[in-house]
Amino acid sequence: MSEKRPTIYLIRHGETDWNAEGRLQGQQDIPLNAVGRVQAEEAGARLRGLVLDYGSLDYVASPMGRTRETMERMRDAVFLDPSQYRLDDRLVELTFGSWEGMTWKEVRKKDPQAAAMRERDKWNFVPPDGGESYAMLAGRIRPFLDDLTRDAVVVAHGGVARAFLALACGVSTRHAASIDIWQGKILVIEGRKHYWA
Repeated sequence: MSEKRPTIYLIRHGETDWNAEGRLQGQQDIPLNAVGRVQAEEAGARLRGLVLDYGSLDYVASPMGRTRETMERMRDAVFLDPSQYRLDDRLVELTFGSWEGMTWKEVRKKDPQAAAMRERDKWNFVPPDGGESYAMLAGRIRPFLDDLTRDAVVVAHGGVARAFLALACGVSTRHAASIDIWQGKILVIEGRKHYWA
């Protein structure tokens, strides 16, 4: 990555019913709920207040339905063509394997040893049955960051945001894996600094 990286305006997709229930979504394609649709529009209003020339930014989203809908509602809220953005498969959320659809309480009950292992090392733990660790996710995200050539709005997922913080901002992997990633707000990454708007 170059020393002067473009500014990233990272937006986590709006709320889904599974978010509201505390279920692990991972790569399950759960749609936005009513709250999530409002959060997407609120993110657009925040962007409009944050960036004067927001129409000139690059707009990139994970190809999952909840991120596409968030991007389209956000763009519509700032009077941009909702369809004019690109998708990047590298931005897909990490997969929780066989844990997807479960709450953390259900995971701890069904698989207490694996849940305890994850708590000890969230960044490197690989969930069972095809899961993906944050470290593996970061391997997908690093080339995306390297490929950015201009300031960008990125609509993605909580895990992706945590990988961005570790890779772009130097947040320790232990801390990055546990940071709350808000819906409806914008995580601004400028060089090695980051803040919520």
